[in-house]
Amino acid sequence: MAFSYCRNIYLSDTDAAGVVYFARGLSICHEAYEEWLLTLGLSIQQILKEKQIALPIVHAEIDFFQPIMCGDALEIKLELQEVTESKFAIAYTIIKPTFPDKILAKALTVHVCIDPQTRLRTTLPDTIWLP
Repeated sequence: MAFSYCRNIYLSDTDAAGVVYFARGLSICHEAYEEWLLTLGLSIQQILKEKQIALPIVHAEIDFFQPIMCGDALEIKLELQEVTESKFAIAYTIIKPTFPDKILAKALTVHVCIDPQTRLRTTLPDTIWLP
């Protein structure tokens, strides 16, 4: 699976020095994740409304290699990894499209599919399980 999400960095994404801080970096990756879900025919709104599954993040990490600044145009590349019946991971690579060989940051999120009523693991939707 290959998916890219493009986004500009705004002042609200940064700290007082104009640099993206770590929590905002993960939030931007989550935006890309939500856009990827839409390409699979899933939406967070639909998932929340139907209450059949939930896909909580059980692990998240991000490494910054260069500062990401206010005004930067970014491309976030997603790669699905480690898919099992009820769990998957997504690796994110953040670059500037104008310098595609220069990696600004890398992140990883691990998601588990659960039944929101019982909070127990359940099978992933086919759209994720069988990409």
